[in-house]
Amino acid sequence: MTGSDKPPQPGRSPRERHEGSGTSAAETGRSPSFWRRHRRALSTVLGALLAFGFFYYLLPRIVGLGPTLKALRHGNVWWLALGVVLEALSFVGAIALFRGVFSKPDNRVDWKASYEITMAGAAATKLVATAGAGGVALTVWALHGYGLSGTEVADGLVCFEILTYAVYMAAMAIAGYGLWLGVFSGGAPAALTLVPAVFATVVILVVLSMLFVYQPVETFLLRRAQRSSGKAARRWGRAAAWPRALHTGLVMAIAMLKRRDPSLLGALAAWGFDIAVLWASFRAFGHSPPGAVIVMGYYVGTLGNVLPLPGGIGGVEGGMIGSFLAFGVQKSLAVIAVLGYRTISYWLPTIPGAIAYWRLRRELRRAGGPRQPSGPTSRTTQTE
Repeated sequence: MTGSDKPPQPGRSPRERHEGSGTSAAETGRSPSFWRRHRRALSTVLGALLAFGFFYYLLPRIVGLGPTLKALRHGNVWWLALGVVLEALSFVGAIALFRGVFSKPDNRVDWKASYEITMAGAAATKLVATAGAGGVALTVWALHGYGLSGTEVADGLVCFEILTYAVYMAAMAIAGYGLWLGVFSGGAPAALTLVPAVFATVVILVVLSMLFVYQPVETFLLRRAQRSSGKAARRWGRAAAWPRALHTGLVMAIAMLKRRDPSLLGALAAWGFDIAVLWASFRAFGHSPPGAVIVMGYYVGTLGNVLPLPGGIGGVEGGMIGSFLAFGVQKSLAVIAVLGYRTISYWLPTIPGAIAYWRLRRELRRAGGPRQPSGPTSRTTQTE
């Protein structure tokens, strides 16, 4: 939550909630505490310190591989260079999908705007990692600046997330079932194959069901909100907005499928090339596990992004390394390959992302758009 310990009030915009939380201290006659005034900066510093401790103290002791971490500087430079190229192609895919969802004849979201918003959002996500909250906040702000209405932004974001995570869930289900049944080569621990595959299947079915049952589900949730009070009522009320939002996003996604929009390939490219970076990192330091094992280790590890750490540092690495160890990958190779991958995927977008944010802010100012947020990590609720 931002600016207040109270949950967001339903029916109010993020800006209204922010303004409301900002006036509460004045109304009570008390100045904000040091923590409230500097919470964002202190949280970032604390997260960075935790990440530093994880990399240089905790991780080597857990796996007993302190000396082998020095091998990062001795990886095959050509494989690592290929990883950089593959990561760039992954961003090209994300930019293409973004443009396909949001670009319309009556707005200015062209290739340039799509590039700047995508890259700036990636940089913001590194500072606020909780399920991409920083990137979502910046994207909402930028799209409003390009003249899109709140409804267009919300519907487009839901469609974009559905298309993006459809690939995520489908790949996790296919690889998981394939490894469990022996169709793909590699280990088959149930916790890392069958369980994630079943989870992905359930998510896909639940989301698709919103094409048909979103109205009764919405009615049920609204009734629960009416029968509850306080925080429970607000939670049920926010949950009631999801069925209709998912229905709208699904309709938009299906429309893109029906017209065979080429930008849909961007979702495949974004995930596929990013996984290929991990494969190239394995090759830079040794041999690569089977393809299905890389896919499962990658997707299970990326669940660490939900942890409130800058860029998911520590959470993603720990998840990926633990997954590959469970699949029988050699300890030293798993650690070095994952850290090599994260070095490329984390740092590559940082500088161009910061430049994109600066250019985006300058362009929207010149166009008379909304004032910039205090930084690329200003938060909103994630798909309202």
